[in-house]
Amino acid sequence: MSVDLTHRLLERRLVPVVVIEDAARAVDLAQTLLSAGLGVIEITFRTAAAEESIRRIAKECPKMLVGAGTLLDSDQVKKAVDAGAQFGLAPGLDEKVITAAQKAKLTFVPGVVTPSEIQKGLSLDCPIQKFFPAEQAGGANYLKALEGPYGHTGVRFIPTGGLQANNVGPYLALKSVAALGGSWFVDKKYIQGAEWETIGRLTKEAIQLTKGAKS
Repeated sequence: MSVDLTHRLLERRLVPVVVIEDAARAVDLAQTLLSAGLGVIEITFRTAAAEESIRRIAKECPKMLVGAGTLLDSDQVKKAVDAGAQFGLAPGLDEKVITAAQKAKLTFVPGVVTPSEIQKGLSLDCPIQKFFPAEQAGGANYLKALEGPYGHTGVRFIPTGGLQANNVGPYLALKSVAALGGSWFVDKKYIQGAEWETIGRLTKEAIQLTKGAKS
């Protein structure tokens, strides 16, 4: 993972997790996030529109760092890279997927929730890991407990899953938290309704939550 890309990915300590059903909305969404001050976006491979959405954003919004989420197999990794994704994420840790991403020179963030998965991720050269599903797995208190044995390794986490504006504070207080992964400010209902003003306002509010927190 290059230093520059890592800085860009974690600059605002916020990664919007986007589920998009219509690729025609992708560029407007990306431009809305950029205008609000957020230069990173994760398009999840949960819909048929994901690949084309990444392609359009990569082409028309060069200032946006665009990533692909929910990459579950090597084929999806290839599609994401071909579309222009600059980083990838997954909800779990699959060595084959990580290897495919590394061969494609795609910065990759695997999902972890147990000590064994964290150690496996570190052994596969993944210093940034997605803690998922964060709230359901025990939240910030659980993640804080993991800092004891793993804090000295330099591993950093992106908690994702169940995060909302009213519960992110405890995560931001942890030294191991590199960024938050959330969808509350880019909810698919807002995207489907082209509610760009709402998304812009909520994104600015989300950015404010991360300011002044430990990094």
